[in-house]
Amino acid sequence: MDPLKNINSTGIPLSIENIDTDQIIPARFLKATTRDGFGDNLFRDWRYDKDENLIDDFVLNNAAIQGEILITGKNFGCGSSREHAAWALHDYGIRVVVSSFFADIFKNNALNNGLLPVQVSQDFLNDLFKQLEHDPDAKISVDLPNQTITISGTALSASFEINPHKKSCLLQGYDDIDYLLSQTAAITAFENNKKEK
Repeated sequence: MDPLKNINSTGIPLSIENIDTDQIIPARFLKATTRDGFGDNLFRDWRYDKDENLIDDFVLNNAAIQGEILITGKNFGCGSSREHAAWALHDYGIRVVVSSFFADIFKNNALNNGLLPVQVSQDFLNDLFKQLEHDPDAKISVDLPNQTITISGTALSASFEINPHKKSCLLQGYDDIDYLLSQTAAITAFENNKKEK
């Protein structure tokens, strides 16, 4: 995974609550076993009509509204535990999802796959939506080392919590296996020390 430290981007506002993992990536697209290509089907049933034509008024189909930060309603990622939801968002180019509440399993899947879930207060989330409605080109800065999210050029800023271990992994671009491999020398030294006793 690529390290994630600071993301400065316009935001994609999707002010819908209770978005479940089947809406993020419908079950019929879960046949692949690698992470590649899932972005093509992100929010598939909201992006395309039954004749496979783009739905013009869906935000991801608006070429003027793009970015690496998805801002969405509360309870994002509820429903089934499919890891593919995080894969689809990351493969599409989303690096940060901002909400006032995340389903726990989605949150863990996101952190394990290079996607940062930023949980903010409902008031701050409402302010984000209002700011983007007023200025769709507003830049949002997410600073992982300092755990802050700020709308550039405004006084709007908030801090967010993150598990320290997952934060370290994101900063280094590690998934769980990468982290274990990074500890090979320490593990080997521990094993050798046990054998000598």
